[in-house]
Amino acid sequence: MKLRRYSPSDFRAVRRLWGSAGIRTGPSDTSREIERSRQRDPDLFLVAEVHGRIIGAVLGRFDGRRGWVNHLAVAAPARSRGIGSLLMHELERRLRAKGCPKVNLHVVPANAGVRTFYAALGYAERDLLFLEKWIRR
Repeated sequence: MKLRRYSPSDFRAVRRLWGSAGIRTGPSDTSREIERSRQRDPDLFLVAEVHGRIIGAVLGRFDGRRGWVNHLAVAAPARSRGIGSLLMHELERRLRAKGCPKVNLHVVPANAGVRTFYAALGYAERDLLFLEKWIRR
């Protein structure tokens, strides 16, 4: 298995992976918006591949104050093999190198089964009310 930076040619494969993992995508997940994110943080969007096939991906961001984990996914046949942990550890290492003190992520209620995965990596739940407003579509 090889970990590497995301490339624009990976877009379709990554979107299929996200879909198969049940990740809901929206207006911020178009190829244009992903490219904008990649221009800002080119080293924080990682893919895991085996024999040229993408089997895992994580989209990370750093806003200068906090790191963010968006859309971590591993292909179903490759789960429970440490790929998600490897992607997370590498993302955290890269965030730490940027001076990032804290990493945040959101989990939708329908995907609450990942709680044990994140807890094993040291993530703790907080009671928060999440609000959003799209100001551009």
